[in-house]
Amino acid sequence: MSTSASELVRPRALDVAVTDENLVVTLNDGRVISVPVTWYPRLEHATPTEKQAWELIGAGLGIHWAAVDEDISVEALLAGKRSNESDASLRRWLSQRGA
Repeated sequence: MSTSASELVRPRALDVAVTDENLVVTLNDGRVISVPVTWYPRLEHATPTEKQAWELIGAGLGIHWAAVDEDISVEALLAGKRSNESDASLRRWLSQRGA
């Protein structure tokens, strides 16, 4: 049995929770994905208020945190991809925050 690309449905985020330890995303197909928040250093360094200030983008294909300039796609979460931000970029961002 084969499946054409037009038959594939991309999972979409419905809900997001960020704790000190985990990023947890509930998908529209019933799955719940949990990854360490350390995978996304900007979220790791975000305040509790900033962690909760997310919005779905692309009708749930991604998640955006405006306060920390972080975007994470559902596809990347499912593939187990961590942030690819360089150490130098993170240091610059942290210094701009006064951290």
